[in-house]
Amino acid sequence: MRIEFADSVPSTQKVLVEGLRNGEIQPPFALVAKEQTQGIGSRNNTWSGLEGNLFFSFCMSETALPGDLKGESASIYFSMIMREVLAARGSKIWLKWPNDFYVGDKKIGGTLTTRVGEIYVCGMGINLKNAPENAGILDIDVSPSAAVGEFCKRLQTAPSWAEIFKKFESEFEKSREFVTHFEGEEMSLKDAKLLSDGSLDIGGRRVFSLR
Repeated sequence: MRIEFADSVPSTQKVLVEGLRNGEIQPPFALVAKEQTQGIGSRNNTWSGLEGNLFFSFCMSETALPGDLKGESASIYFSMIMREVLAARGSKIWLKWPNDFYVGDKKIGGTLTTRVGEIYVCGMGINLKNAPENAGILDIDVSPSAAVGEFCKRLQTAPSWAEIFKKFESEFEKSREFVTHFEGEEMSLKDAKLLSDGSLDIGGRRVFSLR
């Protein structure tokens, strides 16, 4: 995967989406920025672009991903690979369903995945050095370039969804103390049942991450 570095962009994900649509970018490709001025968060929220943190997006063709991966759960898949990379360095980072990185009870980052035709575009933001109020910071010292380099190397081995899901399944228990948002509704995860494709059964309703 080709990795490019930029000083400042409005949003790494927007740059990739626009580049794919106008033919300037071909997958696999990753963009890492020192600063992001208009970062995108879940539910159309912004993601603060504080200095020293990780801001990057990458794109991959659907054919380069494991055949057992459901598109709706791509953010879980990508996030768990990054969690593996950082945990191998000693972090106690964990993934709250479906796309939020936590250390303890503090959110430190998140993942957002979209598609352009048959190409997945995933953006990640993680607080490495600084955090806004009520958020946390990664509990180990790692540079953005090292984190992205190791992530891309692991991603290109294309671990199966079944392998990744098995690791996420036990970690999901930590999510039960939290809520998620679906179709504008806040839903408790306390009694949610995690299904094998990464979706949830909450009170008989099937809930996908969809981001």
